[in-house]
Amino acid sequence: MHRYFIVNKPPGIVSQFVSTHDVGLLGDLDFKFPEGTHALGRLDMDSEGLLLLTTDKRATRLLFLDSTPHLRTYLVMVQNKVTPNTFLQLKDGIPIKVKNAETYIAKPTAIKIISNPKELYPFASDRREVYAHTWLLITLTEGKFRQVRKMVLAARHRCLRLIRVSISNITLGDLKPGEVREVDEKTFYGLLGIRV
Repeated sequence: MHRYFIVNKPPGIVSQFVSTHDVGLLGDLDFKFPEGTHALGRLDMDSEGLLLLTTDKRATRLLFLDSTPHLRTYLVMVQNKVTPNTFLQLKDGIPIKVKNAETYIAKPTAIKIISNPKELYPFASDRREVYAHTWLLITLTEGKFRQVRKMVLAARHRCLRLIRVSISNITLGDLKPGEVREVDEKTFYGLLGIRV
């Protein structure tokens, strides 16, 4: 019987159980994952938030090859204030470099400036908030490598913090950084809107 996990990945660990590099791993979390558990998609080491894990090998194919795109929403803290002009640039689509240095127009499904990020994610405060910054809520259907970071950098804003808060109808909710919640198969695929 397959198992399904919702994880709030803290920064400083990679989205895998094994690495040739000296980095934090998913196995370092205070949870005993069964053998064969793997991550569906990734968050880079500095990023945090929602990560889905499972022992179900079908899940990657079902999630990424589904005919309906799955919305992924990120709470993003960027350096300096985002001007109305820059916001429109991001909203209308901004060119970023992707694989083989090709230019790709990254256009979010939705984007907004958030004045109180703790309403969405209670762990959003950060000591870096002493600097001028803006919190953005960015929703995408595509997931190019480091896309959100590249988008805000193309708009001349450095990404200070990147938190994935939802994938389809699976949300972090009150899950603390490093915590794991197990759900059953019906709930897992139901929240993702996938028929199995």
